Parts: sequence; C-alpha cells; structure tokens
Amino acid sequence: MPTPFADPDVKAAFDRFPDPERGGLMALREMIFETAIETPEAGTIEETLKWGQPSYLTPVTKSGSTVRLGVPKTGGLAMYTHCQTTLISDFKTLFPVDFTFDGNRGVVFESGQTTFDDRLRLLIKSALTYHLK
Repeated sequence: MPTPFADPDVKAAFDRFPDPERGGLMALREMIFETAIETPEAGTIEETLKWGQPSYLTPVTKSGSTVRLGVPKTGGLAMYTHCQTTLISDFKTLFPVDFTFDGNRGVVFESGQTTFDDRLRLLIKSALTYHLK
C-alpha cells in the first residue's frame, strides 16, 4: 500500500507529472520511505517541495542531505541529490556503467520505468545519513 501523502501540495506535484513518469516517481518515493524505515539513524522523513519537486529530508536528526524526485528536461525521470555532496560520485564509483547519471547531481531513468534496482537503496541510505560520515 502506498505511503499516504501528508502534504496536499506534494500530492498535487505528483499529480502534475506526466503519466509515463508518474508511476516510476511513485515507485521511487516508496523506495525512499522503505529505506528510511530500514535506516533508523535517519529518523523521521519529511516529504515537502523544494524547487517545486518532491523532496525528502531528515529534519529531526539532520543526518541527511535532501533527495529530490523530478522529470529532467531531457525526458525520463530522475532522483537527485545535492550537487555539492559526493553522493552521486561515490555511487558512480561503485556502479559506473549500471546507471545513467546526470553529472554529480542525479540518476536518470527511462520514461515509463516503474521498477528499480535495489542498489538504489544504497544511494538513498547514503543520502539519508550523509552528515553522519
């Protein structure tokens, strides 16, 4: 069962995504919430909007760096992290040819993709605990 939306503005943002991307973005959203539950040191996750995109923060512990979901101008869908962190470069070092990267800020997926490699949980966990390093 999908995690309910606590913020109607976030739900509205998901509703505005194009149909081919919405399903994948919802699947990534669930993966973020599931990974947060598996990562108690991250604490409670807050879902909000940053730059108009669904964003996931750790406001209580402040352990993490923001994870955002969106649709790149080039098409498809993406999971973004803060570009001034080492999150994407570290992930790219581990999996250099297994994913498509948007510079040092995100991982991009094909339009219509709704299933994702469990290795993404490593990126999510790293983001949720980034400041604990």
